[in-house]
Amino acid sequence: MTGQVVNLNKARKVRARTEDKARADANAFKHGRTKAQRILEATQAEKVRRALDQAKIEDD
Repeated sequence: MTGQVVNLNKARKVRARTEDKARADANAFKHGRTKAQRILEATQAEKVRRALDQAKIEDD
């Protein structure tokens, strides 16, 4: 009998990792935006806000 020795702890962890990745991909698709997209949109909004604040005329 020849066979490969399988470390059950490693096999369990690999299976859990792939399930977690699949769940994360499904949630990303479900909710529509990646973390990079959210960060990009936030920085763009901040840039627009700063530009508007700089162009604002204040009456004192």
